[in-house]
Amino acid sequence: MAEPEFLSTRQAAQRLGVSLGTVQNMVECGALEAWKTTGGHRRIPVNSVEALLIRRRNLPPYGHNGGSRLDVLITEADPVLQQIYRTTMDGWELPLNLSIVDSGFKALLQIGHRLPDVLIADLAMPGMDGFEMIRQLRASSDLAHMDIVAVGTVDRESTTAHGGLPPDITTFPKPPIPFHEIKGFLFGHLAARQRVV
Repeated sequence: MAEPEFLSTRQAAQRLGVSLGTVQNMVECGALEAWKTTGGHRRIPVNSVEALLIRRRNLPPYGHNGGSRLDVLITEADPVLQQIYRTTMDGWELPLNLSIVDSGFKALLQIGHRLPDVLIADLAMPGMDGFEMIRQLRASSDLAHMDIVAVGTVDRESTTAHGGLPPDITTFPKPPIPFHEIKGFLFGHLAARQRVV
């Protein structure tokens, strides 16, 4: 039987070993090509998935210095969860520069000194929560294109009660920390960057 020319998002997710939501994020950030059927379903060319798998194998190894590393800033108030983030993400052996701060205010200060490629924002922090921090970041035209992942209770009722989130924010539910989705998001970002280079 001949290899199909296009895959559904579910088939692409199985082939890549990531979640369905991760494939959708990869399409949105340009790491995967896709088109929509008249019924609104995404179809992804097999050659786009295969090219992504090749790029995954050719990503620079962990510890490689240079512009190919991804700067990731995480806001998480709980010291135990901070350590879980660090231990888990270090184990991925992706080319990441990881920084973790315990408040939205400290994140804003750090972003003022060095702009990360990706911000992973816990929505439920004491003081300035993730909702307020994201609103302040999106209010600045200089920061409008920074990729932000919001992690927390993201149901419509809770989000609305906190004033909502901008439509371009990627959201993942927590608890537990959605490491599978975060890894796929970061990998998609790295693959898209490598594609541009």
